Amino acid sequence: MYFPSWLSQLYRGLSRPIRRTTQPIWGSLYRSLLQSSQRRIPEFSSFVVRTNTCGELRSSHLGQEVTLCGWIQYRRQNTFLVLRDFDGLVQVIIPQDESAASVKKILCEAPVESVVQVSGTVISRPAGQENPKMPTGEIEIKVKTAELLNACKKLPFEIKNFVKKTEALRLQYRYLDLRSFQMQYNLRLRSQMVMKMREYLCNLHGFVDIETPTLFKRTPGGAKEFLVPSREPGKFYSLPQSPQQFKQLLMVGGLDRYFQVARCYRDEGSRPDRQPEFTQIIDISDVFRNTEIGFLQDALSKPHGTVKAICIPEGAKYLKRKDIESIRNFAADHFNQEILPVFLNANRNWNSPVANFIMESQRLELIRLMETQEEDVVLLTAGEHNKACSLLGKLRLECADLLETRGVVLRDPTLFSFLWVVDFPLFLPKEENPRELESAHHPFTAPHPSDIHLLYTEPKKARSQHYDLVLNGNEIGGGSIRIHNAELQRYILATLLKEDVKMLSHLLQALDYGAPPHGGIALGLDRLICLVTGSPSIRDVIAFPKSFRGHDLMSNTPDSVPPEELKPYHIRVSKPTDSKAERAH
Repeated sequence: MYFPSWLSQLYRGLSRPIRRTTQPIWGSLYRSLLQSSQRRIPEFSSFVVRTNTCGELRSSHLGQEVTLCGWIQYRRQNTFLVLRDFDGLVQVIIPQDESAASVKKILCEAPVESVVQVSGTVISRPAGQENPKMPTGEIEIKVKTAELLNACKKLPFEIKNFVKKTEALRLQYRYLDLRSFQMQYNLRLRSQMVMKMREYLCNLHGFVDIETPTLFKRTPGGAKEFLVPSREPGKFYSLPQSPQQFKQLLMVGGLDRYFQVARCYRDEGSRPDRQPEFTQIIDISDVFRNTEIGFLQDALSKPHGTVKAICIPEGAKYLKRKDIESIRNFAADHFNQEILPVFLNANRNWNSPVANFIMESQRLELIRLMETQEEDVVLLTAGEHNKACSLLGKLRLECADLLETRGVVLRDPTLFSFLWVVDFPLFLPKEENPRELESAHHPFTAPHPSDIHLLYTEPKKARSQHYDLVLNGNEIGGGSIRIHNAELQRYILATLLKEDVKMLSHLLQALDYGAPPHGGIALGLDRLICLVTGSPSIRDVIAFPKSFRGHDLMSNTPDSVPPEELKPYHIRVSKPTDSKAERAH
């Protein structure tokens, strides 16, 4: 088999011990590649004649003959057009003299967003006509020849930032949306951030980048997994919701500093992942021990019942009557709970007759505890502790968005505030059966060293060695110290969580073979880049995202599969109408 000389050099360089690898190998490799590329223009490619990108030309290029390719951004009075490529914009002068009529015809008649190739000379713009807002604003191209490479049909939307378009339309024509400046910026910044992460972890701290399998097996706990049919009857692969077990197995194998930019597959709806905070949930149960308000009395009479509240700064000034009604409907529809809005000025208690039952002493205690001001609004709810906190947490975000649409500045996107969340509970009661337990994080999380004895007496009180990293109110990462003792892991799975340990026999066996203490953290790359770029949704930092329902609107995915193609997988699709017909018979 023949290997080019540069490939042979690369192989020899990579075969040497890493400490002996020297810079000249890469230097000679680069020179070899450069020389081979300069020998001749390949006959199979007619588009290598481009000499520069649209965004790189400056005054230092004056007088140079250049060839550029790009999209027509816009045209002005058939005299100028702006050409755009991935690197930026440049202004092109459309020739007006008779001898260049064919060039003028191409550049004047080609629709906007058509792809053209132009050749000409870099010249200075006339004095006073420079554009300081464009990096190429000091120069322009005096065109000599032009070629229409591909004409553009009428677009579903203009490729301009100020043109409003629905998210569904953007996703349907994602390949056009990707041409926008914002999407180009987001994805290129994402690439740079990932490269910096790799350089930092590998070059400075000795981490190893390892790829883990996409096809795995179903595992207990955590998010819903996508199943993939196999050709063996009744047997399925599972797309990993996270490479959790592989992380542990790699550490057992001695690759203690491992990282991966991993795909995680979760069969759940998408979301913007915007979770700002501007106030705290405060427990005010003691204030209403003697209340006459029915739903508060009912909640406090139950074992885990509580009364909670949040304060909306200047809520009375910015929230309208319809906003309060919307908040109350949200609580009823999504949490089956009641919200009581309390205004400091009793005359402002819109649509809330029960507010009249709040005694003056209770109102004054609320003001003292929550340090409220004249125009503030207090949202009060009652119920089971976790449910009440979850509701107010959601309402806090909804109210933050509402206030910001009214011009209130709550969140400065230029500031980055980090915090660690620790001391999570190891277990939570199952919602459908509170007598049983489920993992608060995942079943491989190690208990807090001081609480291990509680696993055998009061497991609900045990804390975990789980930690979350929060940036500007958004969870961007989470991890834990893992259980490295097989007996402890088996006890938690089988006895406390009632899981089938056979599904995890491979992991338990690995822990029995000298597993060292280990832990890790997973950062949400999409969320992190979303915050850095100031994007409202993670879909704005992913090249080809799914819709809220998990659909690809561009390719119409998921799609149906003909029955004959399902036969090798021993699957038959039963439609809802079929099952109804069977029940009817």
